[in-house]
Amino acid sequence: MSKWTSEQLAWKIRRHGVEMTHLSGGSHIGAIMSVADIVAVLYTDVLNYRSEEPKWKDRDRFILSKGHAGAAIYAALAENGFFEVEELKTHYQNGSRLSGHVSHHLPGVDFSTGSLGHGLSAGVGMAYAAKKDGKNHKVYVVLGDGECDEGSVWEAVLFANHFRLNNLVAIVDHNHMQSMDFQENTLEIEDFGSKWRAFGWNVTGINGNNHQELKDAFKKTEENSMEPSHKPTVIIANTIKGYGVSFMRNDILWHYRFPHDGWEYDCAVNELHQSKPEGVDDPYTPDGIENPVLPTHQDDINNDHTFSYTWNPTYPEQMRRVDAQSGSGEREHKV
Repeated sequence: MSKWTSEQLAWKIRRHGVEMTHLSGGSHIGAIMSVADIVAVLYTDVLNYRSEEPKWKDRDRFILSKGHAGAAIYAALAENGFFEVEELKTHYQNGSRLSGHVSHHLPGVDFSTGSLGHGLSAGVGMAYAAKKDGKNHKVYVVLGDGECDEGSVWEAVLFANHFRLNNLVAIVDHNHMQSMDFQENTLEIEDFGSKWRAFGWNVTGINGNNHQELKDAFKKTEENSMEPSHKPTVIIANTIKGYGVSFMRNDILWHYRFPHDGWEYDCAVNELHQSKPEGVDDPYTPDGIENPVLPTHQDDINNDHTFSYTWNPTYPEQMRRVDAQSGSGEREHKV
């Protein structure tokens, strides 16, 4: 098992995530931050694995279906001895094994992900095969809530219930944001838990950034697997996008943006240092940043960047007027 506590590993995941996206100019730090606690609890308290034997046949299988948060998995694997921590600095770089979305070319990764809606189907197949072969390992799949708009997810949910896959646990990182907005503004999904129940699953709803609630929920999945109903279980983990850095919280900008040089990187690092658990080291900035660049009133911080707030519905009409003045009708036809 892990040499870290779940709280220590979660901090490590967030700190590595900030560094990896900063160095590479890669995206999805908001998703990395929201899922960090789920991943940390899985790797410290739940999953059976052997880092020195990644293909151990009796290991639990784990799939991060929301593959764009792959830096969280890379950090967890490196911190638990699957490969050297130093390799994390190659994230997103040409020729690196650490592609932007999760890659099975790394030891400890069972399935490449990133094309949303596929991970649960693959996990269902793994769980079904384990049942048929009389194996005792479990299959855990972490999905995004926006990903649950995909029809393939619900086909897999139906299949899992029909074949009573009580060796399967789905965890939804329900950070309530997707694409360019809050989830309910993009495509309504609530009452989310009732949908899973209607498809025959055991459902547990928790605060997904609370480690004790996560541990209790995973313990409950063990109890559910012993019930005569043999139902699969879903944990709906309510999280906060960008959790861990104040100016990233619930800001859709940080779904796509990375911490740039200057106040973005400096403030993110120093905020994380304020919450650093005992017994944890920072391999990048051991003492934080002594003289951090701070944001000014001119910087884009703590603003609403959602599509529903920033979209200007009069824009097409403005374009028509501009084209009419210029004598061009082509743009008007397209609009």
